[in-house]
Amino acid sequence: MKILISGLIMTLGGLMSFSMNRKHLLTMLLSLEFVILSLFLVMFNFLFIFNNEIYFSMIFMTLSVCEGVLGLSLLVLMIRTHGNDYFKSFNMLW
Repeated sequence: MKILISGLIMTLGGLMSFSMNRKHLLTMLLSLEFVILSLFLVMFNFLFIFNNEIYFSMIFMTLSVCEGVLGLSLLVLMIRTHGNDYFKSFNMLW
């Protein structure tokens, strides 16, 4: 039960970090990955406690890796075209 509560606190901390650090895209991506990792911790413990299918956690991690790769490719594209990773110049990408 302590792991579930600590996972939820980690999720809220990651969401607060995501909402407060909106200047650079890299810090936003790192805080999103922290939220995904803490949600994985909560989901894995929840599935383990109630003896549900833990195979779903592998699907969740696969999708979160795809999300991370997409964010990283956008970051590389933005740095190559504009030379910075400021989130305010993100609308000039297209």
